[in-house]
Amino acid sequence: MRTRILNFSMRSLTKLDVDIIYDLCKENELYYQFCPPFVTKTSILKDMFIKPDNVLDKDKHYLGIFKERQLIAILDLITHYPNVNTVFLGFFMVRKSIQNRGIGSKIINELICQLQEDGYQYVQLAWIKGNLQSERFWIKNLFQPIKETKSDSVNSIVILAKRRI
Repeated sequence: MRTRILNFSMRSLTKLDVDIIYDLCKENELYYQFCPPFVTKTSILKDMFIKPDNVLDKDKHYLGIFKERQLIAILDLITHYPNVNTVFLGFFMVRKSIQNRGIGSKIINELICQLQEDGYQYVQLAWIKGNLQSERFWIKNLFQPIKETKSDSVNSIVILAKRRI
């Protein structure tokens, strides 16, 4: 993974970053209306390490995108999942104060370019059915819905989507 995206730096987030992650997440109340419960520091620590049973630790990446020293976005992705040619994007959140400026789309498209260079063919993700903000963002970024399914992790119907890269 590159350490720079656009004019931003990127690094793995650790337990020591929980406060800045929480500060970014708690601003995005709409997300947690669709994906309760509301974020806590404990839920962040859990999310940093949660992964499907058949995924290796080296394939789980909980990343922060920074402008200067401020965390502006979080990416949680799993490489080689659900198959060797695919990356699963489990979570992406941009700081609320900079949303609707195209920054999130630029980050995703730069990430897609990097993943293509790394040999992946697809990126897959899911959004909560009814969350129009997420749906519009991902469709704008060329993700195509492939099916509706029940998610046990969020106890909701989700739209599974995929983008060929």
